[in-house]
Formats: sequence, structure tokens, C-alpha cells
Amino acid sequence: MSAVEPSLARPRLAPLAALPRRAPGSAARLFASDLFGYGLCSAAALALDWGLLVLLVKLGVNYLAAAGMSFMAGMALAYAGSILFVFRGRRARRLRAEIAGFLAIGLAGLALNQLLIFLFVHCGGLDVVLAKAPTAAFVFMFNFLLRRALLFASAPRPA
Repeated sequence: MSAVEPSLARPRLAPLAALPRRAPGSAARLFASDLFGYGLCSAAALALDWGLLVLLVKLGVNYLAAAGMSFMAGMALAYAGSILFVFRGRRARRLRAEIAGFLAIGLAGLALNQLLIFLFVHCGGLDVVLAKAPTAAFVFMFNFLLRRALLFASAPRPA
């Protein structure tokens, strides 16, 4: 038998100790940075969402229809901010798949938004404008955690 040429030999895996490691706390710093950036983008989206909600309700649109329309406008702004400022460089999917995923999570967030608005208004007796505050907090965390985990997960970075 002849010896296998080195170029044709199966590559050897590096021992775990030789693999690059991230600095301690870097995952926590990245999470905090993402949360802060996404928070700023979401604050702008929330301002649009809330302002449009108030305007539409004042114009006589049903509060649930107004909440849905304003939420979708805010979601479009959140997507633009997410890809331009927060998660840039960590887009692992093709654009269509990414938009579809963002929209799917957004629609789940919209369902949560509608449910919470309904519960706070009908069961809690809150005005729709006040009901938006706790609803926005819940939906923000829901959207951020799912989008970060499913769409914009960061690849391990060498130290």
C-alpha cells in the first residue's frame, strides 16, 4: 500500500484548546449592545406606532383596526433600523427569507399586541392610549428576543 499524500489526507480537527475563544463577557456585551440599539430603533418605531394609533382613533377608526395599522407601520421602521443600525453584518439569510422571518415574527407580535390591547381595554378598563404602554413593553421583548435568536444570531467571533 502506498502512503496517502498529505494534500489528500483527511484534515485533522484542531484540539478544543487550540480553537479561538471569545473574551469573557463578550456575549453579554454583544447582547447588551443589541438590546440598546434595538431599543433605540424600537423607540422610533413605537413613536410612529403610538402617534399613528392616536391619530387614527381621533379620526374615528376602530381602535383595534387602528392598532393593527399603526403596528405594521412601526414594524416597517423597526426592520429598516434593525438591518441598517443594529444587526448589520449578521444577516445569515437571503433577503427574502429574512424579510419573511421578520414579518412572521412581527405578525406574531401583532397578534400579541392585539390580544394585550383588547385585554387591557376590555378587561382592565384602560384607555387605549394607556393600554399601549404595557403592551409595547411585552411586544418589544418578544420581538427582540425572537428576531435576535432566529434571524440575526451572531456567529462566534474569534478573540
